[in-house]
Amino acid sequence: MTREPVTPELRQLRYFVAAAEEGSLTRAAARLHIAQQSLSQQIRALERQVGAALLVRSSHGVTLTAAGTALLRESRVLLAQAERAIDAARLAARGDRSPLRVGFLVTVANYLMPPVVRTLRERHPHIAVRAEDLPIAALVAGLREGRLDAALTRPPLVDDLESEVVLREPVAAVLPVGHRLAGRDELRMADLADEPWVLTPSHSWPPWHRKYETDFRRAGFSPRVVERGTSPQGLLALVAAGVGVTRLPCSSRSLRDSGVVFVPLTGDEAEVVLVRRAGAPPPPAFDALRQVVHDVARTTDLAAAG
Repeated sequence: MTREPVTPELRQLRYFVAAAEEGSLTRAAARLHIAQQSLSQQIRALERQVGAALLVRSSHGVTLTAAGTALLRESRVLLAQAERAIDAARLAARGDRSPLRVGFLVTVANYLMPPVVRTLRERHPHIAVRAEDLPIAALVAGLREGRLDAALTRPPLVDDLESEVVLREPVAAVLPVGHRLAGRDELRMADLADEPWVLTPSHSWPPWHRKYETDFRRAGFSPRVVERGTSPQGLLALVAAGVGVTRLPCSSRSLRDSGVVFVPLTGDEAEVVLVRRAGAPPPPAFDALRQVVHDVARTTDLAAAG
């Protein structure tokens, strides 16, 4: 006789996630306001259902096994979806609007968030848009864990997110006012080989920095990085101070109007993509968002559109 598979309860998954995030059964129990013995029993029951150990227990706390790492990733998504289902039901009961949670990369939010959110609200007043500007690591985590329905960002260069290009824009070398190359109509990356560079930290998003390294190699040099800035605004400030040069999409001109000069780089462009979690069903309002994004992207001046 075939035995029916046992499906874990959401409560058990919530307990497991708390233990994994806290790295301690004691701290997890305190966070959940339950007895540690009850927490341990529920996680043991979950391990029996999975058929594998999820946590390695020691006097120093708990760490994840390979099975636990896999379950943690999917549990976060499932719990976020469950919370979303409850929120949707509560909204429907009150007659409120359907929620749509959209993340905007901080470097595109200044010119894309205003026209996209405004147009979406004008065309679809029944959709409650929740927009948030985020750095790339937090944005990707929000999509992976189900806290965001979609995002507008530079390509994240990871395999578990679906990306659709909605906009391409030119990229420029950013130079301090008075720089010897500031009067040029166009530059090649190779023209900047001997310059001091200011870039973001390599750990801020490794996939992007691997691409940057490839771009520099193709140009025939490795940049001499003299300073790191944590944001485009920080990079622009460093350039304006004469510390070095950098490379940014031309739309970044809207972030600073003094002390710097943007000179287009030959054949260089940046993409903006509409992203959601691969394999996950799109939210009901996704098609409306997608249409609005493409319509906004067709405007002649996105920086002015915001």
